[in-house]
Amino acid sequence: MNKLKRIAAIHDISGFGKCSLTVALPILSAAGIEVCAIPTAVLSSHTGDLTGFTYRELTDDMPGFAKQWKQLDLHFEALYSGFLGSYEQISIVSEIFDTFKTEDTFIMVDPVMADNGTLYQTITPRMADSMANLCKKADLIVPNFTEAAFLLGEKYHEGPYTRDYVENLLRRLSRLGPRQVVITGVWFSPELVGTAGYCRDTDQVSYAFSQKIKGNYYGTGDVFASALLAGILNGMKLDIAMQLAVDFTAGCIRRTREAGTDARFGVNFEAGLLKFMRELGITE
Repeated sequence: MNKLKRIAAIHDISGFGKCSLTVALPILSAAGIEVCAIPTAVLSSHTGDLTGFTYRELTDDMPGFAKQWKQLDLHFEALYSGFLGSYEQISIVSEIFDTFKTEDTFIMVDPVMADNGTLYQTITPRMADSMANLCKKADLIVPNFTEAAFLLGEKYHEGPYTRDYVENLLRRLSRLGPRQVVITGVWFSPELVGTAGYCRDTDQVSYAFSQKIKGNYYGTGDVFASALLAGILNGMKLDIAMQLAVDFTAGCIRRTREAGTDARFGVNFEAGLLKFMRELGITE
């Protein structure tokens, strides 16, 4: 049996509302990847349309994780960052990247900070301005259109989009540093929604779409990004991994809608894991 690949996942953890580490851990584990977690914050629930949540950022604890892991001589095939709990965490994560980066380490940054034109409740403009510095160290970034606008310091534009706009945006985001960029929430017509990806080495743009399902389902960005990374670490090219992740995420949304589950509570990704594993060739 091949040795498990190991990644460090640097995200928050919400006790309720499936997102961040509570989806990244099971999805990546199902893909045959060992996940080591550095929690950036602990919340009683995610913050999207839910009130009364508790919030504790873990800035002071994070360097200790990296220090011990370095003492243990741990090596990682990938470093994967998501929601950060404070401005100071951006430089801490940057140092973690420097500490554990090798020639064979893949760095993916999901710049979780905004959606629908506005920053999340716990993200400050100062944090948004500095997120671009972290993206410079990534091999792949996975923003939505709002996050892309903040990274580039420009005004957010609502869809529908044009291919020229999307592809120009991808190339400008790549100039920040990452060799690959995937932008989520791409739609040219009301029927389909998906992602667009760009590889600077080949100057190629690819798309992955699924049928659009009505509603706003929380945690789907984390589901998609985790599934995307799972595909890449299992040897898929970017365009193939994108379609895998889009199809997996769409299936999660579809099951949730059919069950009538409150969209705020996260999507049913669990029931799709076996099929996901088969598509990755994990199951015997």
